[in-house]
This record gives sequence, C-alpha cells and structure tokens, in this order.
Amino acid sequence: MELLFLGTGAGVPAKLRNVTSMALKLLDERGAIWLFDCGEATQHQILHTSLKPRRIEKIFITHLHGDHIYGLPGLLSSRSFQGGESEVEVIGPKGIGQYIKTSLSISGTYLKYPITITELEEGVVFDDGEFRVEALLLDHGIPSYGYRITEADRPGTLLADKLAEAGVRPGPIYKKIKNGEPVILENGTVINPEEFLGPRQKGRVVTILGDTRYCENAVNLAKKADLLVHEATFAAGEEAMAYEYFHSTTAQAVEVAKLANVKKLCLTHISSRYDRQAAKELLKEAQGFFAETEIAEDFKEIEIPLPNSKD
Repeated sequence: MELLFLGTGAGVPAKLRNVTSMALKLLDERGAIWLFDCGEATQHQILHTSLKPRRIEKIFITHLHGDHIYGLPGLLSSRSFQGGESEVEVIGPKGIGQYIKTSLSISGTYLKYPITITELEEGVVFDDGEFRVEALLLDHGIPSYGYRITEADRPGTLLADKLAEAGVRPGPIYKKIKNGEPVILENGTVINPEEFLGPRQKGRVVTILGDTRYCENAVNLAKKADLLVHEATFAAGEEAMAYEYFHSTTAQAVEVAKLANVKKLCLTHISSRYDRQAAKELLKEAQGFFAETEIAEDFKEIEIPLPNSKD
C-alpha cells in the first residue's frame, strides 16, 4: 500500500504544484487504485507516473470546489481510450452526479465502461470485508468530507515448523489452516488453527481529509491512523486568516495529528505563496511539534507498511 501525490497545491495550478489529487495504490491488496480528488490536469500528472488509469476502481471526491474536481471529466473520458473496461465508482458530495452527467452529456462523451455515482451521506460508504471506508463532514465553505480507510486485520503467520512437528504435511491443508478452518487429519487428530498461527496482523488505517478548518470530526477520522493527510494552506500564526477562508494552518494539522495519536502526518494543499524554500520552513515548523511529519510534493510517494504485530 502506497499513497502517491499527483497534485499538492491549493486553489490554482502553480509551477511547483498542481492542484489536488492523490492515488492510493492497492495493487498488492486488490490489484486496484483508488483516487482521492481529481483536480485539473490530473490525467497529465498520471502520464509522468507508472499508474494505469484502467486500474482505477474508485474515485473519492472530498468536495466540489474546482481545484478538486475539474480534472474528473477528462480523466473519465480518457480512460475509455486507455484500456479501461472495468466499472468505476465515483463517490462524492451531493451534486457530483449532476456535474459528471452534465459534463459528459454536453461534450458528447461516451464511456466504454460502466460508471456508478454515489452521493455521500456521513457514515460507512464502502465495506467489502477487506476494506472499510468511513466519511464524515468537515468544516469548510461548502460540504467537505474526510475519509478514513481501514484495512481488515489479516490472519497471523503460519507456524510451519510447529505444523511439521505435529505431522502435518505441506499442501492444501495449510491454506485451510491459514484461513482459520479447523482440519481433521486422517488419524482423527483435530488441528485447531489458532494453535498454529502467529498473532493476527493488524490492518492499516489511512485518513485523507478534504479542505477544512480545525474540527472534531477531523480528529475522529484520524484516530490512531498509520497516515494522516491534512491540508496546511497557511503557516502557523495565521489562524485568523485560515479561519476566514475555511482552511487550516500547519499548527492546526499538527494538533489534529497529536490528539488522534497518528503515526505519521503529511501536509498538503500548500498555497502557491510558499516557494520551495518556504515549504521547507513549513515542514521544519511542523516537525518542531510533531516529528513524524512530512510535506507532500507532486509525485511524492509514501509507503504505508504493515504495522508491527506489537503495535
């Protein structure tokens, strides 16, 4: 599982940063990519990566401001010409359906694959037993959501040496034990899987927030996350301006990370007022209060490793 940033700027495209989009790469887990927001020229950004649009399974939209959705019609259209045949689900606030249908209709665009559009309400928006996605409203000028992506816990490591000592030979029986199924051997011995598996492997949690002021729902979505992605449109000390424009500062993002006890914080949605050197200062500022902080840049990729079983 990796998170690849395709655009990390706020409001308008800039030389150093395109507008917001990020790809959660679940290639090992489900052979798929989940996109979060799709700002203008997201498909151009994808051209500079190894991402395959045909692998995009779901697109989660945090809110309907242009810097988060203007790239969506183009990406959906181009996917038809890039081998995309599998269904895509777009999940976003009320109005996302009208935006997509109107854009495609007026432009005479025909998609060669099925598309499902789900308009958000707070709560669980997806759960297939392997991954669960919860959405809550944040505090922005228009409805803006944050997403909490939770991976299901995995069975523990198969204790092959212990199975060999019990006289269990490798084969299909190992898979049954790995899946937690009791097995009866030819001699009548019952193999209890719990005795031959290590501790369960805890699933990972990634929290991706849309634009927001500091709010309680941000903390709730981020609790004990392995990675929190939080906007930081303004520097610490500019809380009054951040509040006026419905955004957050680096200090407020850090406060959410600390209250939620996250493992890692990544700041994004950086204003174009901050050049490369100023962005380094923003990072240094945040790390002074929360050491495990990174700042997003276009094409930066963050690996989200499986937690240690002791975590």
